[in-house]
Amino acid sequence: MVDAFLKYLQYQKRYSPQTIQSYRTDLSQFEAFLNQEFDGTPSQEANYGLVRSWIVRLVEQNLDSLSVNRKIACLRSYYKFLIREALINQDPMTKIKILKTKKKLPNFVNEQDTTRLLDQVQFDLTHEGLRDKLILELLYGTGMRLAELISLKEQNINLRDRTLKVLGKRNKERVIPFSVQLVTIIEDYLQVRNREIEKQNHGRLLVTQTGDELYPMLVNRTVKKYMKLFTSVEKKSPHVLRHTYATHLLNKGAEINAVKDLLGHSSLAATQVYTHNSMEKLKKVFDQAHPKA
Repeated sequence: MVDAFLKYLQYQKRYSPQTIQSYRTDLSQFEAFLNQEFDGTPSQEANYGLVRSWIVRLVEQNLDSLSVNRKIACLRSYYKFLIREALINQDPMTKIKILKTKKKLPNFVNEQDTTRLLDQVQFDLTHEGLRDKLILELLYGTGMRLAELISLKEQNINLRDRTLKVLGKRNKERVIPFSVQLVTIIEDYLQVRNREIEKQNHGRLLVTQTGDELYPMLVNRTVKKYMKLFTSVEKKSPHVLRHTYATHLLNKGAEINAVKDLLGHSSLAATQVYTHNSMEKLKKVFDQAHPKA
């Protein structure tokens, strides 16, 4: 049942590989719990009590609320799929509620440290060095997601118009503009890549040293390597550079609806989290400048 569900997410719902892998892990952990505690009860036969027991166990293990809620969301999707396929008659998730979570502001790098990160590193003029530079510049310069970066195709980059097309969540395409400086960085990378790396047929812009597609661990490792040189933010990841892109745009006066479209958010609520960081900056300006502050 689990394999059929994951194929449904991949081919019909068009979920990202990262999300599918997360769901696979969550369901494997749930089934391991059922095997250990409830004599190998199949997941499709689990009732409300068994699901609730697993959630209680996760909380007792001090798993953070966001992670628990993700596992709840996974099970909700799974059992909705089983009902849709007429494989079960009753949804065990009906009475399951998500846990309360504290609202966390997204981590981002301040403008000074971001400038140092992009301008002060002396990247090697090799394929690997120029690729590392382009990874950082694309993530901060366009706000694209990790999966979008990895799947970015060379044919979807228009250097003349300074735009690129990415395939986002739910298979939605969007066009993102980029800076004049990024044109030169892309051209420099392509020149070295085409000279040093044997071309493959996948059409991806960014490749490994053997010409294969990039993979998430490589990108995460690259970003962390350079971020730790110039910033003390707790989390150092591609998504932090996406947060940084959005925060800096809003701090410079960009309209929130425009930022929403650039990020590929389906609703304004997802973008509004970045306005908290902008509001903190406005409060500081007010406290420093207003006579009655």
